[in-house]
Amino acid sequence: MFVLELTYTAPIEDVDAVLEAHVAWLDEQYAKGMFLASGRKNPRDGGVILAVAEDRARIEEVAATDPFVGAGVCAYRITEFVATKTAPALERYREPLG
Repeated sequence: MFVLELTYTAPIEDVDAVLEAHVAWLDEQYAKGMFLASGRKNPRDGGVILAVAEDRARIEEVAATDPFVGAGVCAYRITEFVATKTAPALERYREPLG
């Protein structure tokens, strides 16, 4: 499982100019089953995405296609972790200890 932390690198007006394309991109990733949750940080200086993929390389590849990246308005920090405990709704992503 991966936590993708987005940090805005441009004024919010520039972020908002690309927001519609970013949301469409998010929708595509949800439809593919890759993204589990996403939203803005508070204060609004970026966002967070919870995602699943076969490996880090795939997540990096997908993150690079975000319109925010193409427009140069955000930077990604990607953290991989092993989900050994989850809420029941995320049970299928749980991994055994060890």
